[in-house]
Amino acid sequence: MSANPSPNPINLKILLESKTMERCPFPIPSGWFFVDYSENLKAGELRNINILDQEWVLFRTEGGQVGVSDPYCAHLGAHMGHGGKVVGEHLRCPFHHWEYNTGGWCQKVPYGTRTPPITKLQPIVRMLPTIEKYGMIWSWFHPACEPPSWQLPEIPHLTEPGYVKPRRGSWTANTCVQEIAENGVDFAHLKFLHGAPIIPPAEVKFDKHIFDVNMANGYIVGRSHGPGLNVFDFTKDGVTAHMVSYSVPVTRDKTQMNMSFTHKAFAEGTRELAIAKGLVDHMIGAAANETSAGFESVDFIVWNNKKYRAHPLLCDGDGPIAQFRQWFKQFYVNADLSKI
Repeated sequence: MSANPSPNPINLKILLESKTMERCPFPIPSGWFFVDYSENLKAGELRNINILDQEWVLFRTEGGQVGVSDPYCAHLGAHMGHGGKVVGEHLRCPFHHWEYNTGGWCQKVPYGTRTPPITKLQPIVRMLPTIEKYGMIWSWFHPACEPPSWQLPEIPHLTEPGYVKPRRGSWTANTCVQEIAENGVDFAHLKFLHGAPIIPPAEVKFDKHIFDVNMANGYIVGRSHGPGLNVFDFTKDGVTAHMVSYSVPVTRDKTQMNMSFTHKAFAEGTRELAIAKGLVDHMIGAAANETSAGFESVDFIVWNNKKYRAHPLLCDGDGPIAQFRQWFKQFYVNADLSKI
């Protein structure tokens, strides 16, 4: 007998839908995504990488330009990451030595007198629009190969003097990038999962590809630039430390989370330095006398095992989860939005 008998018909959908729910029903979103740190790719170097649900060839030309290429040559499909070579400013296929620039245009066929007409009209190998910023390599992904619709912002604490060298971290989460980003508006979980003393008050704003959040009256102020870049400032007693998060989808259900932590280069022994270091330790859950758990110890347990509920039962204290999901949908191109 039911503990709470009801005269109303039972809604079987809510009871049974977990059997058909997917963990990650999303395609790869469009946007700018981190590829690697610039220091890790030398001139003339080439290697295969796996991000954005496929394999790519990452290379740097002799002149320093970075390319992110679909692996397969437009000629006969040879894999350019196995036996291919950087030649000057081009990526050269190992099979017949067709050469491509970082825009995907065929620049050289070392034999024959007539090349297919399309080689004069457009790129014939997919190359992701790629730039270097903040000492990192970033690529723009769009499933229909459309050009970037916004540019990456300036982040002074990663590019200007006067800040300590960023402390970096990287973690693999077995979930999609949206599930990780949604934590940024799930304010209630900070109390019940992380053990924070209260659910912090928060304000949010959504505008085009930008999402702003202000938690605990300015203690945490963040801005998201699409699905792949989040910049957070943590302020205590007039001192601010910075966290930059730049997660990249590896596959539809695996995400590489990357973060940089920094603050102004305060003098040794000063009050400001102690506060700044404490804020960074707090961000990763390693602060002395920390009462709340860091994301490594609790969030991964949830992320790695949950299913995505497209129509959740939400309470008034849950935060703007529905609004966030509506905002995030803009990054899914030609997708079946009914499932997400």
